Amino acid sequence: MSVVAAPASEAPHVAVSPAARPPKRRWTRLALPTYSWLVILYLVIPIAVMIVYSFNKVATALPQVSFGWNGFTTQWYREWSQIPGLTSAFFLSLKLAAATTVVAIVLGTMIALALVRYRFRGKLAFEQVLFMNIAAPEIVLGVSLLGLFVTINLARGFLTLVLAHVMFSIAYVAITVRARLSGFDRSLEEAASDLGANAWTTFRLVTLPIIFPGILAGSLMAFALSIDDFVTSNFVAGANPTFPLWVYGASRIGIPPQVFVFGTFIFTVGILLAISSIVIQRKKL
Repeated sequence: MSVVAAPASEAPHVAVSPAARPPKRRWTRLALPTYSWLVILYLVIPIAVMIVYSFNKVATALPQVSFGWNGFTTQWYREWSQIPGLTSAFFLSLKLAAATTVVAIVLGTMIALALVRYRFRGKLAFEQVLFMNIAAPEIVLGVSLLGLFVTINLARGFLTLVLAHVMFSIAYVAITVRARLSGFDRSLEEAASDLGANAWTTFRLVTLPIIFPGILAGSLMAFALSIDDFVTSNFVAGANPTFPLWVYGASRIGIPPQVFVFGTFIFTVGILLAISSIVIQRKKL
């Protein structure tokens, strides 16, 4: 039986699809990046203006902030301590923020550990109180604390400031550390206990290094909230104003250029702390 090959003209035709056109770049893809950069500029421009005008000369007799550019100078950085009330208010805010951070970190970490690892009566109500503390307006917190201090006859001063700042900072610390503890592997602690470590050694060598990023984030947040607070501090400060209160009082007659110097210093320290936190996190990965 012979097989006859089909002629070349009768070979099956393979259809070739046309080259696919690249999808057109829609304008909606640019909407979110544009909006994000506009928000960033909105937040950064006032800070940039503060930094630039901290180097601005003052043409008036009194050293007051002028938004007309009069020339570059570093005079205000050399004379940063020439305003006695401003300097004392700034250092009071630093001391207050440091004390608030230490107390809030200790109590907030203990609260986070209790909420994650234990079941107790009123746990749900306690969690709701933490979130209510964050959601409540500052004026409500300030008025309620003022009424409490007046009722118990506690003189307003540094102690009342610390109590007030710890009260609104502790919730942020607890929630931040709790988020870090939510994925914690308890078998690591059990392994340390099996190897003879007691509870304190286990916490210091196993638990604390793992949850430290959450503690660091909570401490930075507590420090920033404390040094920035105005509304609550205005109710409980007493005779010694903090840095925000002093600046608000000075704005009625004229702000000295040293305010911009202190503001630049606070912003620079905050940036350095944020960069340090990022570097620490990357080294641990």
